[in-house]
Amino acid sequence: MSRALPGVQSIDEYLTSVEEAYTHDAYHSLSIEGYMVSEDLINRVDSGGWNPDENATDATKKNALACRGYLECFTKVKNNVKEGLEGTKAGVVARRNHGAWYRALFAPHVRSGILNAVALAGYRNHPVFIKGSRHVPVNERSVSDAMSTMFDRLESEDSPIVSAILGHWMLGYIHPYADGNGRMAKFLMNLMLSSGGYPWTTIKVDNRNKYMAALESASVSNDIQPFAKFIAHAVLAEE
Repeated sequence: MSRALPGVQSIDEYLTSVEEAYTHDAYHSLSIEGYMVSEDLINRVDSGGWNPDENATDATKKNALACRGYLECFTKVKNNVKEGLEGTKAGVVARRNHGAWYRALFAPHVRSGILNAVALAGYRNHPVFIKGSRHVPVNERSVSDAMSTMFDRLESEDSPIVSAILGHWMLGYIHPYADGNGRMAKFLMNLMLSSGGYPWTTIKVDNRNKYMAALESASVSNDIQPFAKFIAHAVLAEE
């Protein structure tokens, strides 16, 4: 059974709004991660006008590869959004599908020969550090248990906005992957938000410093309120 969506006439209408957010969302999410992208490049990759998988010159362009990976991951998440809107608990959907998201995010790097597919199997098996942060992510031996605990928490939470805030922060806190954690956290956040009919929410690169400071407060100072307020304001800005 489909669930009611506040302010949205149908699931198809909601998914159309997600599709319309793609270029804007990809630009800001990739820019926050330090990629040099433009909406023109994102649109060319989306339309097949720049294909880093088939063109040897394009394959050397990390920004085009990142755009292609973002597109492939976004498409999978959008399909999972539909599943959630049709009644499956968003936390269950995320647990089942987050591995496929991650593989999609870096699939162009595998096809171009930059990464071995084995590197995308499961979670990291080595320490990672976050540049500019005092937070040290979970020890690699504890990542699997930490992720399982995170999904247990998301599956038990009835509030989509609380799930979105917790999911985004917890995935970043655990840092289960060698790369792409920020993008994965934002995709998880939006899957949670969508289950309540909230709009697809983009964290803008202009707000990067405030965003990172709020995450640092949650992870280092055990104060999640600044991050919760930051996400709430970002959601309201999309409505």
